[in-house]
Amino acid sequence: MLMVLLLVSLAFAAQALRARRLLYSALWLAGASAVLATAFYQLGAPMVAVIELSVGAGLVTVLFVFAINVAGEENLAGPSVVPAWIGGTAVLVAMVLIGALALPMPGAAAAAGEGTFAETLWQARGLDVLVQIVLIFAGVLGLLGLLAEASAPLDQPAAHEMAAERQRQLQALERTAADVKPREEVHV
Repeated sequence: MLMVLLLVSLAFAAQALRARRLLYSALWLAGASAVLATAFYQLGAPMVAVIELSVGAGLVTVLFVFAINVAGEENLAGPSVVPAWIGGTAVLVAMVLIGALALPMPGAAAAAGEGTFAETLWQARGLDVLVQIVLIFAGVLGLLGLLAEASAPLDQPAAHEMAAERQRQLQALERTAADVKPREEVHV
């Protein structure tokens, strides 16, 4: 089960690198982080799993989406910054290291006294989780506030001028409609 989680996390990470849009890349990275948090929990590290899930999959994703929306997405048309052979070697080294770390160590026993995921999340790390939830919501609200199109109220003279212009346009349309002759009906 653990190897499947690690392979899925690597597949998500690869998709994050291959995605053409930065927003999709950020979402793939959040998925990789969520799967990795599940793997941490399976390995017997519920505290690390909770932190990875809340920070890696939650807060970092919100910050990436915020930065992408503020800065905009540019399509980078040019050669890759890192040569392909260096990237491939780094991925292979990461896979070997993760595989080695995923194998059970002889003589290692699970830590005694650690509770379930829910107990760890809400009792042992409850305050941290609540602070992170508040930060995520504050980030989302800040993002909505920055990206919302605010229209300033018109001052009185500008409003009157706009109304007069619309009235002139309406009168011009009415004159044009009156000048158009109705077509005669043709009976067959």
